[in-house]
Amino acid sequence: MRLSTRIALAVGVSVPLLVLASGWLLLHLVGDDLRTHQNSQLRARATVVAKNAKAFLDVAGADRPVMEQTRKRRLVNSARDVGIRLTAPGDTISAGPQPDPLPALPRNAPKPVTVTSDGTDWLVLSLRVGAAKEGSSPNLWLFSPDTAEEELALVRQRVVFGALVAAPLSGATTWAIAARAVRPLRRLQRRTSGLDPRTSTVRLEHTPTRIGEVDDLAYTLQTVLDRYDEQVQRTGEALATARAFAATASHELRTPLMSMRTNIDILADHPDLDPVDRAEVLDDLGREHTRLLGLLVMLRALAQGDLVEADAFTSLDLTEVLDASVSDLRRTHPDAEVSVRTTPGLLVHGWEEGLRSAVDNLLTNAWTHGRATDGTAHVEVTLRHSGDPRQPLAVLTVDDHGPGIPPERREEVFQRFRRGPDSPGSGLGLTLVAQQITLHRGRITVLDRPDGRPGTRFEVRLPVTGVRDVESTLPLMRRDWLTGRHALPR
Repeated sequence: MRLSTRIALAVGVSVPLLVLASGWLLLHLVGDDLRTHQNSQLRARATVVAKNAKAFLDVAGADRPVMEQTRKRRLVNSARDVGIRLTAPGDTISAGPQPDPLPALPRNAPKPVTVTSDGTDWLVLSLRVGAAKEGSSPNLWLFSPDTAEEELALVRQRVVFGALVAAPLSGATTWAIAARAVRPLRRLQRRTSGLDPRTSTVRLEHTPTRIGEVDDLAYTLQTVLDRYDEQVQRTGEALATARAFAATASHELRTPLMSMRTNIDILADHPDLDPVDRAEVLDDLGREHTRLLGLLVMLRALAQGDLVEADAFTSLDLTEVLDASVSDLRRTHPDAEVSVRTTPGLLVHGWEEGLRSAVDNLLTNAWTHGRATDGTAHVEVTLRHSGDPRQPLAVLTVDDHGPGIPPERREEVFQRFRRGPDSPGSGLGLTLVAQQITLHRGRITVLDRPDGRPGTRFEVRLPVTGVRDVESTLPLMRRDWLTGRHALPR
């Protein structure tokens, strides 16, 4: 059923009900007013009639026939529009309209009361006039037909007639108005009915109609379609990441697994192998096992970075992240000499797990490849503010005392599986660092040590938020580090 038809039916039903309800209230108000008016008229006439009745009773039986007839005629004439009944000595005077048959009259009715005679309602008022004693029965009654009910019946008929006429008229009028009012909604429905996100890239184009509900609905539909496109894109990226993970893992894990299988075969086929050779094979197995675990951990971390969602990002204190990483390096590598200088209160909008893994890998890389000629691993870490108020940045530098990296190879170190011949790592540590820094809209560069001594400096620049409450938004939408199609930001 169309919306205009629903509105017309609703109005067509509700308007007669409102008319009937208003009529019911009107009947009560009019009935009260009519009865109040009738009672007032009867009391006013009772004042005149009671005065004439008293005058008549004063001369009745006093042997003054002329005065008695005159005052009786005056009494009857004063009761032309009401009925009267006067009990006089030796006689009862009746005049005007009266109930027939006469019902039981009230003994005490100084205010009008209603009595019924032969199905007709009458207003009756009783008084004591003349020389009647205090406490004696009334001797004057006034009667007036109760016409309020007839007038109310006429009003009731007109109310019902109005309700019957209002139903079709209000329904038809409302249908015409509603049909015109929902035209923008129908146009929006026709424009959206042909949209199928699965088969077409065409999206809703809406011109504002200045009708709030229609414009809000169109905006909601556009938002839903945009989010659908985003989810489709994210689903495609997730599928590509999963395929890349499977392909990369199968390719990169093949070499260590084959090497481990070869060593296992040697141990199985030569149970009497020389102890020195056996120890060498076992040591090789341990290294390959460690490399295999490291490779799996790094691949998992890269996949998480490519699939992380906006709700994982929050406001972080970069100083706390750095302190945790330094403490972990000192615990796992007691021989590491780490000096730290930090500036507290540097807040960034980031993914805590991702930033922590990036800092961990930077420090581990400096400990592994940045040893001095005497074999000591001294790492110098600095975290400071850039000092630029227009573009506030947190600057993290990690300096080592290793042989350094030639300028022509500084871009290569961030590529997947690029590692030196003697490197015990997986070749993914610095790739993970570059992924996380790029994901957080930062920049990482490889430099010489500023003091001119041998070694390498990794410098990371991240935007500073400056507030604790930051809306959870995904800084970077395109993430394909696991598939190898990434590029470092300039």
